[in-house]
This record gives sequence, C-alpha cells and structure tokens, in this order.
Amino acid sequence: MIKLPATLERRLKEHFSRARERDQFVVEAIEKALEERKDVNDNPHSVGGTLHLFTDGGARGNPGRAGIGCVLLDPQSGTVLQEYAEAIGTATNNIAEYQALIAGLKLAKEFRPNHLVCHLDSELVVKQLKGEYRVKMQTFTPLIEQITELSKEFPTVTFVAIPREHNRHADRLLNAALDALE
Repeated sequence: MIKLPATLERRLKEHFSRARERDQFVVEAIEKALEERKDVNDNPHSVGGTLHLFTDGGARGNPGRAGIGCVLLDPQSGTVLQEYAEAIGTATNNIAEYQALIAGLKLAKEFRPNHLVCHLDSELVVKQLKGEYRVKMQTFTPLIEQITELSKEFPTVTFVAIPREHNRHADRLLNAALDALE
C-alpha cells in the first residue's frame, strides 16, 4: 500500500475509524481518479493546460441581424484549435456577445482545459459576469445562468475585457457569417 502523508492519514482517521474502511476509500478514490485520467487521455482533443477563447458578437442595427464568432487558441503554440461563426438571427449587440461566449464555452468544453481564459471586447458582459455590474436587463439573466452552468465544466474560467483591436479574428468570423446572408 502507498504510504500517505501523516496529515492525510489523520484526516482519514477522523472520517473512517476502521483501517479496512480507510483503505477501501483510498482504493476507490484512486480508481476513480485513474478512470477520469483515462477519459482525458482517450479524448483526442484533450489538452489539459490553459486555453484562450476569443469571442465576439455583434448586430447590424441594434437590434438587427446578428452574428457570433469564436476562436479557441492554444497559447503555448499559438495554434488555432477551432473557429466557429454563425448568424444568429435578430438580436442586440449585447445578446450577441453573450451568445458568442456560450458558443465558445461549448467549443472549449471538448478540449478539457484546466484553465480557460475568455477574452471579450464587451466590458459590460465581463463586468456583469464578474458581478461588478448589476444585471438590469432581465433578458440577460438566462444567458448568464447558461454561462455559469457551462463554466462549471472547467476547473477554472477567467473572463477578461480586451480592446476591440485585440479581438480582430473573432470579429472577422462574425462579420463573415453576416456577410454570407447578403
């Protein structure tokens, strides 16, 4: 059997008075962790490290024809892992920004990063997600709830507001989706 650190042994003894129960718990915990590790290793998209997600949403007219663009980037290699663009119908700019982030989180989920850094050029969305701004428009609430649920799929998620000029790739994708409608 593996020798555990004394502090961990003490904590286990607090929860399991019998050695057999402690050993069984440790064996089950290790088996579960190894099974989860196997799932990660079997996923061809799994990266495990940090990924950067750039999203942009916009509308031509407000509200108007709206689109979204997402770019998932491996910051170590600079490689674009995946891109996504879609015309989403009629929406406001802010709704499109939220929808873009939702689509991006869904894309990133299959890569199973340990840390996801989400870059948005919408300060409003970032500050609302961080709780720095109150959510006054009730139409945002279900979108924020969906983002909160999707964020639970990642060990850590960070939302960062960036200048529009640093989000050109995602912006190009959303505009290409809208241009395809014309």
